[in-house]
Amino acid sequence: MVPMKIFPHIIIAILCLGFANVCFAQKGKATIYKNKNVQASGLYHDFNKSKDTLVLRSNKKINYLYTANNSNKKDINLRVDSNSYKLPLNELKKGRNVLVAVQSPLKIVFVVEVEREFPKPLEKTLSIVD
Repeated sequence: MVPMKIFPHIIIAILCLGFANVCFAQKGKATIYKNKNVQASGLYHDFNKSKDTLVLRSNKKINYLYTANNSNKKDINLRVDSNSYKLPLNELKKGRNVLVAVQSPLKIVFVVEVEREFPKPLEKTLSIVD
């Protein structure tokens, strides 16, 4: 039998766990399948610490980044022309996204699978009040 002094602590712990689950339920979830080819080792491709952005870094210039999916819906086609680039994962569609990073003459292919969509940022709008 549970002593009565512990009972309020148990109730508070259960409520805290329930609220924590609701808070983290809004976050998206994604998995990256990296290219393990030796020629692709010069391109760092992974998520940032909060796992909501894909980070690309290289000592050579990244020319383009595009998706090679079967659907035309919400495809990425970007000219990067930089040694690093950050792609927010809310720009990718839910499901499997085949991404290609072009470093002339190399094309480095890797997969980002979005299991739960990431929330879109809220746009700030200004309105004129009469």
